[in-house]
Amino acid sequence: MKRISILTLLIGFYSLSFSQTIDDSTKKKIDELFTQWVNPKSPGGAIGIVRNDSLIYAKGFGMANLENNIPNTTETNFYMASVSKQFTGYCIVLLAKQGKVKLEEDIRIYLPWFPNYGDKITVRNLLNHTSGIRDDLDLATISGLNRFGMVTQLHALSLIKSQRSLNFTPGKQHQYSNSNFVLLAEIVETVSGQSFSSFADSAIFKPLGMNHTSFPEDYTKLISNRANSYSKINNSSFTNNFQNVYTLGDGGMFSNIVDMQKWVSNFFNPKVGNYKDIEQLTQKGRLNNGNEIFYALGVNVTTLKGWNRYHHRGSMAGYGNYVAIYPNLKLGIIVFGNVNSNPAPRDMVVQINDLLIKDNPTVKNVTIDEKVAV
Repeated sequence: MKRISILTLLIGFYSLSFSQTIDDSTKKKIDELFTQWVNPKSPGGAIGIVRNDSLIYAKGFGMANLENNIPNTTETNFYMASVSKQFTGYCIVLLAKQGKVKLEEDIRIYLPWFPNYGDKITVRNLLNHTSGIRDDLDLATISGLNRFGMVTQLHALSLIKSQRSLNFTPGKQHQYSNSNFVLLAEIVETVSGQSFSSFADSAIFKPLGMNHTSFPEDYTKLISNRANSYSKINNSSFTNNFQNVYTLGDGGMFSNIVDMQKWVSNFFNPKVGNYKDIEQLTQKGRLNNGNEIFYALGVNVTTLKGWNRYHHRGSMAGYGNYVAIYPNLKLGIIVFGNVNSNPAPRDMVVQINDLLIKDNPTVKNVTIDEKVAV
């Protein structure tokens, strides 16, 4: 009797759990999830499903610009909001590999202007959201900023520096704070000798061929094929949404479905960095007491139906995005939107998961990790 290797069995299980293509019946069901976005008088979004190194399903729905009747396509650029964080995290990973930054080092080594609160805050604390630093957007609200006031990088840094104490001892707990990644962008600039935008472009975007992805430093800069964002009043009425946050590192990135596929595929077959770098990016954080958290270096790491999953959502001023990556299946699901209505992109990804992914047959008592808010 011939022996069958564990690897051969696993490959077979993976093939059974998700096929290389999507049949017409399933494509129709996916289309139906986006029915409300098909209206030519409504904003909408775009979706991409990645398998290995290619898009096996990609469509735009609704309008990128209602005023000028410009439709959303797979090349429409959306504001990524917090989906940007994984790119900031990878910038740090690449710089750490070059020996230019150490994750266990005190951030004041790289940012000497940062206040001394009496406790060491490490670069890893920033990456894992365990620093205790308050969120800059919360600080902006407390300071009296109204919805029409602007929060730029300089304003955010000023707010971050002004806080008198930390929310908790670094490493004691996990608390999501955009300030962490604003500071990480500053560290990238300090140690690389380039602007954050330039480093991300030269280290990640250009090598991957993400030619329409950027972190614009000037919020007045024109973005080609940009989707406007809208608020829904009712099924046939919308208003322009006002974006007043233009920080870098925590958000700030623009991208499209075609470009994002190249990033997702880099998790499966790295062209920028290597598997060890991807492993570092997706290594879960730990608190001081040793407890593991779901957040890694700019991305959530959980399981779905027994499969490993890297994911993050982004939401800002009418833009809504969700990217989910399943490394074992070499599958990625991307949904971008330009209207703040339900269902949200995250909910749509959940429904697509149910259509495409079967339970991992190698895992008993398959459960879904508790919901992660980011």
